Amino acid sequence: MSKIEKAKGWKHSKPGLWLSIGGSAFGAISIVKDIRHAREDHDTLKLINAVVGAAALITGTALLVRELKRLGDDDVLLG
Repeated sequence: MSKIEKAKGWKHSKPGLWLSIGGSAFGAISIVKDIRHAREDHDTLKLINAVVGAAALITGTALLVRELKRLGDDDVLLG
């Protein structure tokens, strides 16, 4: 197995999924700030943009969690 194949497989391993979920947590912080600023400025368009971003983040995180559950104990990269 080449290094590229290993790197591609790592993305679908438990550590890779946990890292992606952690990245989503940082994205959530940014979205909360965007919502707060949009509400303070009474900017409806920015608020809609932040809410749509939040929905995308929630959906993406749900997909990652589902993939993590599917892996179960069958993660070949962990040995």
